[in-house]
Amino acid sequence: MKLSALLAVSLLLCALGSFVLADDKNHKYEVGDEVTLWMNKVGPYHNPQESYSFYSLPFCRPTGKSLKKKSNSLGVLLEGHELSDSGLLVKFKEPQSMSKVCDMHINNDAEEIFTEAVKEHYWYQMYIDELPVWGMVGEYMMAEDASNGGASHQGFIYTHREFSISYNGNRIIEVNLTSENPRPITSGSTYPLTFSVQWLETDKSFANRFDRYLDFDFFEHQIHWFSIFNSFMMVVFLCGMVALILMRTLKNDYARYTSEDDELDLEHVADESGWKQVHGDVFHAPKFLTLYAALVGTGYQLLSLVFCVIVLALFGDYYDERGMLMSSALVCYSLTSFMSGFGSGALYKRYGGQKWKQGMMLTAVLLPAVCFCVAFLLNTVAVFYESKSSVSAYTMVSMMFIWLLVACPLLVVGTFVGRSTTVTGDFPVRVNNMHRPIPDNNWYSKPSTLALLSGILPFGSIFIEMYFVFTSFWNYKFYYVYGFMFLVYCILLIVTIFVTIVSTYFLLNAEDYRWQWTSFASGGSTALYVFLYSMYYFMTRTRMSGLLQTSFYFGYMALFCMALFVMTGTVGYLGSNWFVRKIYTVIKSD
Repeated sequence: MKLSALLAVSLLLCALGSFVLADDKNHKYEVGDEVTLWMNKVGPYHNPQESYSFYSLPFCRPTGKSLKKKSNSLGVLLEGHELSDSGLLVKFKEPQSMSKVCDMHINNDAEEIFTEAVKEHYWYQMYIDELPVWGMVGEYMMAEDASNGGASHQGFIYTHREFSISYNGNRIIEVNLTSENPRPITSGSTYPLTFSVQWLETDKSFANRFDRYLDFDFFEHQIHWFSIFNSFMMVVFLCGMVALILMRTLKNDYARYTSEDDELDLEHVADESGWKQVHGDVFHAPKFLTLYAALVGTGYQLLSLVFCVIVLALFGDYYDERGMLMSSALVCYSLTSFMSGFGSGALYKRYGGQKWKQGMMLTAVLLPAVCFCVAFLLNTVAVFYESKSSVSAYTMVSMMFIWLLVACPLLVVGTFVGRSTTVTGDFPVRVNNMHRPIPDNNWYSKPSTLALLSGILPFGSIFIEMYFVFTSFWNYKFYYVYGFMFLVYCILLIVTIFVTIVSTYFLLNAEDYRWQWTSFASGGSTALYVFLYSMYYFMTRTRMSGLLQTSFYFGYMALFCMALFVMTGTVGYLGSNWFVRKIYTVIKSD
């Protein structure tokens, strides 16, 4: 009986919950329903990651109402959002005249804190019905100085907020905030903090209410379109040029090698040179095979992860939901762990690796360990500054459980599948037991030179898109042109494949058979140029300052470039591997 009664009460509560309309999740309200105004964060405008709790500034708090916190998803917490009730009473479609929130007394400490905040252009962010609203704490401007009869700079704080909320039917469409009534920041002063709300009807649709936050003039500028077209034309030109050169060159090589094989001319054989001479060494296992397999397996996962996230973003508006992109990335990362195990296990077995369990473990921990170390250092800095960018222990434990319970089992399954579908020594030519000596080559034929030069063209195809991505991440713009990103992603992969094929051909033609690591470095060197560009962007396009923001900027950029290095390096290996197997399949090598 107790169990049935409990079940009946639960069903009744669920039924009652279904009739509640006032909710910022279903975005439907009735007249007089309370609309919660959520406070998010406050911080210097030019330092996006330096964010603090709103009441870290000595604002007075509304009395007579408990200030609850909003429950957030894991993706929201990782993005540094933590919403708390502002305590301001806002009711749907009911105008609110100027109302006092509380009396704010400014003492010596408050004067110093507010003055510094105004000098640093502190701003705060709020949410109404999941729509972001921004406001400035105050302004630093000229004021009359009674002591000398002149004028001097003085900090002023805004004491009144006027909300203008537009609605269509029972839905909120638009929210605007006007900060008014600046008062001088003077110790011993007491100012009332006030707010007012006016409601305006509009014919704008709910589906398009987030369009006002999208900077169409910036992201859909002619320069953006031209960069995409320019990159596309470069791909066409590069593909045609590489195909023409390699087809003609390889045709001559095949004719020369076939003629020498048929004539058995000892003099010609003695004078042979080129990529055929290393056919017995080209499929030797690369040095540090376990690490190499782990990197390639991680690259498989990153390629799948980026593809999945971009495709999901193409069919869903991730910019209008807090934490949606981060949550999707976490889910996709966990599910694509199968690909990392598959790629690592298959490559490790093909080259005859014996310690496959160690390779599997290294693949599982390689990327998470690097990310954890960097995140731990950044989190330590954020905790020292008491910033909201810090991640709680609960969030860290949650991510660890996701990795242990979802990512690791899928990686193990992928490893077994990869090993079961791969044959050891599956190469088109016989592999010699002894390594052939590598001749001394010119500087432009050395692996390091080829690797560095190979990254220039792929970087040239994406650097303009990098500007838009960096600006959206570091300068408060919502990135929404995922179609452009998908095209640039495809262009990057194609250019990287062709460039590394050319690099590999030059390397083998110089009778240097160390193509595996060279092809990986050639593809991954794009990340080096991206990191150098991020340094240029930091110095010329931002006004960031301070240890917290600087460490976060270069920490995130280092992680981004590391992931880009592994991903493009894997693409370079895959393209070169296909090319090497093709050219050695056709010729007679025994």
